[in-house]
Amino acid sequence: MCGIVGYVGKEQAAPILLDGLSKLEYRGYDSAGIAVARGAQIEVVKAKGRLQVLDDMTDSGHAVPGTCGIGHTRWATHGEPSTPNAHPHYNTDKSIAVVHNGIIENYAEIKEFLQKRGYSFLSQTDTETVTGLLEFYYRENGGDPLDAIVKMMNRVRGAYALGILFADEPDTVYAVRKDSPLIVGRSGSGALIASDVPAILKYTRDVYYIDNLEIARLTENEIRFFNIDREEITKESTHIDWDAEAAERGGYEHFMIKEIHEEPRAVRDTLGSCIREDGSKLCLDMAACGITEEVIRKTDRICIVACGSAYHVGMVAKYVIEDLSRIPVDVDLASEFRYRRPILSPDTLVIIISQSGETADSLAALREAKSHGNRVLGIVNVVGSTIAREADHVFYTLAGPEIAVATTKALSTQLAAVFLWAVHLGCVRGNLDEAEVQRLLRSLMALPDQIGRVLEDKERIQWFASKYSSMQDTFFIGRGADYAISMEGSLKLKEISYIHSEAYAAGELKHGTISLIEDGTLCVCILTQPELYEKMISNMVEVRSRGGYLMALTNVGNYNVENTAHFTVYIPRTDPHFTPVLSIVPLQLFAYYVSCARGLDVDKPRNLAKSVTVE
Repeated sequence: MCGIVGYVGKEQAAPILLDGLSKLEYRGYDSAGIAVARGAQIEVVKAKGRLQVLDDMTDSGHAVPGTCGIGHTRWATHGEPSTPNAHPHYNTDKSIAVVHNGIIENYAEIKEFLQKRGYSFLSQTDTETVTGLLEFYYRENGGDPLDAIVKMMNRVRGAYALGILFADEPDTVYAVRKDSPLIVGRSGSGALIASDVPAILKYTRDVYYIDNLEIARLTENEIRFFNIDREEITKESTHIDWDAEAAERGGYEHFMIKEIHEEPRAVRDTLGSCIREDGSKLCLDMAACGITEEVIRKTDRICIVACGSAYHVGMVAKYVIEDLSRIPVDVDLASEFRYRRPILSPDTLVIIISQSGETADSLAALREAKSHGNRVLGIVNVVGSTIAREADHVFYTLAGPEIAVATTKALSTQLAAVFLWAVHLGCVRGNLDEAEVQRLLRSLMALPDQIGRVLEDKERIQWFASKYSSMQDTFFIGRGADYAISMEGSLKLKEISYIHSEAYAAGELKHGTISLIEDGTLCVCILTQPELYEKMISNMVEVRSRGGYLMALTNVGNYNVENTAHFTVYIPRTDPHFTPVLSIVPLQLFAYYVSCARGLDVDKPRNLAKSVTVE
């Protein structure tokens, strides 16, 4: 959610802070601010609205001199979007400044404690209580920043990533973490902190991931790490292979359309990480994840846990894994899984799917599963992320940095990952013979080029999206894996166009939903599963007879669908298990072009954040 950047070194800090924050705009925010150490005080500048407002106020940072500072983009939780509620927060004499991502759960208790001791508050935020506690412990213990930070950590409850400045140490940035992501890196001119890799990718490719209840102390020449017992610890850096240009628009109008066009490459890289050619034969190698064939044979059930779009990937995975391996699969929303006292047998494999690897509910679900003694596989995109570090096994998708809030290429690579696992599980469990495995692998390897062919039809989709951009309600229907992907298509439309949209299993229409269909209501119908095709046609006829306007998405060759649909999009033929990775692309394009036609900010939809790191 909120974005954090910090810098200490030889260069002026403010321009670097603003540049880093600009790389985190995709996370969603409503205000921004920076704090720079200047002598005995800390200069703080913050503003409501877009980062450009702050940039203009500070002459791109040049009006705020100093070589040590922290910056923040805020996504409102406690307190409305406003300048007083914007970060950084500071104490009365501006000798301590703090930026925070997360939620302090016992802030009311701490606020009361501080008010009784004469502290006053300028904002409605929970973060300001952290600043007050730091000042209280700093003065109480003779001005030891590390001691004040440790005492604050022992007092507060909740999730936090913190960047902290003390005016008494004008050449030092402190970074603190509990359950919210925070990284540290060293550049040629100094050291940096950030809540996500793109913010510092321009300056360094080697980063340290701060673990829970750890503290980093950064100066121009060194980075030191401490645990909550104030013991110094050593950490290994992680090298980031992402190209810095991958986090730029590269001539595209929006990141979202750029990332849609990157899907063929992303899916090819993800599949290619596990499939190799051996003469005329294709071989599937999943050994890097570390799950042995013995464990797979003993697995009696799979539980997939995820949030948002990743949950829809899990729904697709359920259909594909159960069919190819005959292992029963449950799919849970992470926010529900952690609270429902899940029943997990010892041989249940838990799979956590998350682009960022930092999703708060998914991480909590992972820890819940491990508390039961279950083996956990993480499917994540970000190398070294918390889920990747805490899971027993990890499968990295190779989407590269995804900047737009609405996921596209990350979802496609997640689908590729679960397809690979489905084939692998089916093979190990003896449910697929060699000929079938070869056929499936060749179908998988053909997918990137087929996605490219789908993209060639974007002008027709753009025309149709422009025609229907003023609609008020939309329904997406499908059966089987098509229903799972209709959920994602519906989410894409609503999250970036703000149009009310719902997805339904087509067979459920007659159980109430069809009463909402009236003249002109758009219904997007997905029918790529051969055994369900005729049933879907019947459902479409039901909708059309009640005045609905039908957009169909089906395979090349199913041309008789045009007898029922008003507008049809075709995708190449592939194995029916794998059609979701093709059928989602036109739905992503449709949502994108509808949003553009409505004049909306495609990459930064209102009220949303890229990485949901709090409940």
